Amino acid sequence: MNIIFQGARLINPAQNLDMRGSVKVSETGIIDTIVMDTETIPPGAEDRVIDMNGKVVAAGLFDMHCHFREPGQEYKETLETGSRAAAAGGFTGVAVMPNTKPVIDSPLGAAFIKHNSRDLPVDIEIVAAMTEESKGEKLSPYGKLRSYGITSISDDGTAVQNSRMMRLVFEYAASFDLLVIQHCEDTSLTAGGVMNEGTYSALLGIKGIPEAAEIITLARDIHLIEYLQKHKLRPPISPPKYHVAHISTGGALNLVRQAKAKGMRITCEVTPHHFTLTEQDLYDAEDKGNYIMKPPLSSRENREAILEALTDGTIDAIACDHAPHSRHEKECPPDQAAYGIIGLETSVGLTLSELVHTGTISLYRAIELLSSNPRKIMGLPPLLFEPGCPANFTFIDPEETWTYTEDLVRSKSRNTPFLDRTMKGRAVGIYHKGVLHGLEKV
Repeated sequence: MNIIFQGARLINPAQNLDMRGSVKVSETGIIDTIVMDTETIPPGAEDRVIDMNGKVVAAGLFDMHCHFREPGQEYKETLETGSRAAAAGGFTGVAVMPNTKPVIDSPLGAAFIKHNSRDLPVDIEIVAAMTEESKGEKLSPYGKLRSYGITSISDDGTAVQNSRMMRLVFEYAASFDLLVIQHCEDTSLTAGGVMNEGTYSALLGIKGIPEAAEIITLARDIHLIEYLQKHKLRPPISPPKYHVAHISTGGALNLVRQAKAKGMRITCEVTPHHFTLTEQDLYDAEDKGNYIMKPPLSSRENREAILEALTDGTIDAIACDHAPHSRHEKECPPDQAAYGIIGLETSVGLTLSELVHTGTISLYRAIELLSSNPRKIMGLPPLLFEPGCPANFTFIDPEETWTYTEDLVRSKSRNTPFLDRTMKGRAVGIYHKGVLHGLEKV
């Protein structure tokens, strides 16, 4: 059946598009007709018409930093349950990190993910490991991975600590035009750390993680790239593309600003929990396990620096770092809790509540951070609102007030500090792969 989404606000930053319009999608999932302004699409006898009443039809959202735990830790999450959570949160695509068991460091591991994600409601892109088993000792086979369609590499969960090895990562990644995604952390400073080092860690008697750990690793990487760009890498090999995962400190953001000003190919992402919460929220919480993550929730000053960087364009993407854990891994003393929280289902709500409705950024900018920019960073083709193109939409009601309750959780895990939190703005459905999910209330 053809579907007409009538009277929507169409937002697609990849085309600089933000205006009222209507879209007709064929039963095969291809855009048939698109009209702008107040013009409507006359329905045929067999067409289904959905009156959007000004709600948003956005280019399908894409989260470039997720952990779906399969293979090896299916008790926390699977490709199927993670995809279910993504669709519920308004995402039509995600990138999964390689720190599974075994680590995705070869075409064989990538083939497993591709085979088992073919029939899922969302697209799954694979980020392969920088080094074998993410041990930081030997490079993964970049050429084979690239030939298999891999565009990004990361040892997420840790950073390559050895500078010589990191240099090799940059040189070989540049040769194969791979995006290097770095979890910036000097583990010699963070070993045994639980939360941000400062007044609140001292009050709780919990070992702290100094913010310098993020800044030092990022500074090293920037200097290595600058050195290689100046002395070693020559056309046709371009300098490496470098992306900072879940950036959390003002010092690191300043380094990114400086690198961008020099013309370096550097981007960064921020998580909703880092622009929403601070270390004080962990201090005040009873269930502290759900406030334990890496990088840790930081100071109010660093949160303000993140908000400024979202406003001035330093931050390129919002990614939730969806990290499912079972109850026993979180309902325990803080120094025994696993790092990370789930986030796909609350990402849009927190972005609109904390950033759009506060006037920090526009809704258009939010869609750019959640959709077109992540795809561009990862080298994926842009989504286009044009006849003949696949329909890949996220539907958003910016005004809906809702509460994230446990019955709404579609992930296999429940580790989130945002249960029972009320938000304004919600993803109400997606259309992808020729299938409509959601829009029950429209």
